[in-house]
Amino acid sequence: MDLARIQESLRRQKIDVWLFFDHHGRDPLAYKVLGLPQPSHVTRRWYYAIPAEGEPVGLVHRIEAGVIGTVPGEKLKYSTWQEQNAGIARLIGKAKRVAMQYSPRCAVPYVSMVDAGTIELVRELGVEVVTSAELIQEFEACLSEAQFTTHKEAGVVMDRLRAGAFRLIGERVGNIDELTVRDWLRDQYRVNGLITDAGPIVGVNANAGNPHYDPTPATNQPIKRGDFVLIDMWAKFDRPDAVYYDITWTGNCGAPSARVQKVFETVRDARDRAIEAAASAVAARRDIRGFEVDDAARNHIRNSGYGEFFVHRTGHSIGTEVHGAGANMDNFETHDERRLLPGSLFSIEPGIYLEDFGVRSEVNMFVSADCAVTTGEVQRDLVRIG
Repeated sequence: MDLARIQESLRRQKIDVWLFFDHHGRDPLAYKVLGLPQPSHVTRRWYYAIPAEGEPVGLVHRIEAGVIGTVPGEKLKYSTWQEQNAGIARLIGKAKRVAMQYSPRCAVPYVSMVDAGTIELVRELGVEVVTSAELIQEFEACLSEAQFTTHKEAGVVMDRLRAGAFRLIGERVGNIDELTVRDWLRDQYRVNGLITDAGPIVGVNANAGNPHYDPTPATNQPIKRGDFVLIDMWAKFDRPDAVYYDITWTGNCGAPSARVQKVFETVRDARDRAIEAAASAVAARRDIRGFEVDDAARNHIRNSGYGEFFVHRTGHSIGTEVHGAGANMDNFETHDERRLLPGSLFSIEPGIYLEDFGVRSEVNMFVSADCAVTTGEVQRDLVRIG
C-alpha cells in the first residue's frame, strides 16, 4: 500500500476518507489495494479508514483482531454491535465526503462491493458516501512496469498460438471440429506456462454469432470448407501478478462471401475508430472516458446499418483477472465515465452477431503518460484458412 500516494489522490479528489470494509471476503479489491493477503476465514466485519490527512485507523472484532494487522495505524476493537457503530463513528471523525467500494445505481458493478445496509450505516453519521471507482482504477487497475511486461510476453506466445490454431484448421479442414481446436489450444497453454479461467472460444458459422459461445459435445460443430471460424483466446502466465492477454480473430475456410467480407470490414473499421479515439486523446493530453471510446465504435456500426447486432460493450479493463476493475469501454451496458488513466490496459472488441455467423475483432490497448497503443498483432484482413 502506497499510503502517501493514496492520501495525495484523496486530497486531489476532495475526499476526506477512504473507508474499506469487508465481511466473508466479499471485497477482494480492498485486499489488493491495501496489500493484504486475502484470508480464507473472515467471519466478522472489519473496517479501515485512510484519511486525506493523518494516520489511518482500523476497526476489528476481538476474535479476529489480526485480520488487518499488517497495515499501518491504530486498530480499534469491538465485540458488540454498539461498540462497532461507535467505532465506525470514530473512524469517520469529522469527515464529510467518504469514498467506499460503492457505485450509484450499480453503474460500475466491478466496484460495487459494499452492501446497501453498510452504506446506510455510514450515511447515518451525516456524511456523503461517494464512489471509489476512480481510486480503484488508480491503485488497483493501473499496471506496474513488471505487470505490463508479463502481458506483452504472454501476447507474443498467444499470437503465435493463434496463428498455429488457424494453421491446424487449414491442414485438417473437413476432418476437425471446434472442440479439437479448443483442446489443442488448451494443451498449448499448458506447454507454454499459460493459464486461463475459461475458454478459449472456437465458434463456427452460427456458433460464432453467440458472443459467449462455449463448445460442448452437444454443440460441437465440424469445420468444413467454406465455413466461417471465430477464435477468442485469453490467458496469462502462471506466475504472481501476471496480466492477461485477450484477443479475438476470425477467418474463413476459403474465399469469404461478399456479405461476410462486408461485416468483417465494418467491425474492423469500428475497432479502428475506437483505437484512434483513445490514441488521439491521450496524445493530446486530453481526458477521454470509457463511454466515449464505446461511442466511437458503436456509431460506426450503427451508421453502417448493423447497430441492433452489436449487443455488448466495446471493451473491458484487463488486469490479473481478464475482466479487470478499471474503466470499461462502455456506453451500452453501462455509462462508464471513468477516465483512461496512465497504466490502464483494456480491450477494444466490437462485434456484429447475425443468425448464421458473427464477427468480433479484439485487440488490447495500453495507456502511458503520452500515448495509447495496441500491444500485439492487429488483424487487418480475414484469415484465409487453408
